[in-house]
Parts: sequence; C-alpha cells; structure tokens
Amino acid sequence: MTKAIAVLLLLAMAVHLVKPLGLPGLRRRADFWKIAIFAFAIWTVALLANEVF
Repeated sequence: MTKAIAVLLLLAMAVHLVKPLGLPGLRRRADFWKIAIFAFAIWTVALLANEVF
C-alpha cells in the first residue's frame, strides 16, 4: 500500500513539474513541494494504520 502511494505521488510531482495541475494551491510549477508534504502525511497515516490494524 505504501509503495503504491509513493509511486502515484511521485508521478503526480513529475507531471506537475512538466505541466501544473491547476488545482487550488497547485497553480505554479514551484508548488510541487506541497505534493511532497501531502505524500509524507499520507505515508505516515498508512504506516500508523498498518501498525494499529
């Protein structure tokens, strides 16, 4: 699960560098770091959920 999330979010970051996604908060190429912060948060939640369940 965490590997799939990592691959999808890395792909989203790469696509955003080529052509910005146009979502609120992600309108410039320089905003790709926000995807990395989101990826870290999702990855952390997935790891914690894996430990609990």
